[in-house]
Amino acid sequence: MGKKRVRKKGAHLLPKISRGIPTNAKIICSDNSGGKFLKVIAVVGYKGRLNRIPSAGVGSMVVVSVVKGTPEMRRQIVRAIVVRQRKPYRRADGRWIQFEDNAAVITNPLGDPKGSEIRGAVAKEAAERWPRLASVASMVV
Repeated sequence: MGKKRVRKKGAHLLPKISRGIPTNAKIICSDNSGGKFLKVIAVVGYKGRLNRIPSAGVGSMVVVSVVKGTPEMRRQIVRAIVVRQRKPYRRADGRWIQFEDNAAVITNPLGDPKGSEIRGAVAKEAAERWPRLASVASMVV
């Protein structure tokens, strides 16, 4: 007899969001932690087909390198959460959402933001998934 498979609880509750930010993309850092531009290195928790380029969507946690910013932040490898993406994605109520740019917020591995404010809008999906991000956000769309 084989072992009984156990399904993860809560994994299927996340909404399906079109992934619009592939690995190696340069995105804007929209907080005041000291970074200006970030380069996506990896997507945390991504499981895909062999040789497929991992990509991230709104609310995904990514591993990034700070390309441009203050001398202390530059060339650091940090975690970040994607808060905006250019590629349109569909919400449960049927509306399609698209932002003007691709942006992320630098966080620690638990999801607590490093900066004290977030410039620009934060997607509702990211704010619901990461509550600490929603408390710092000035505008949730």
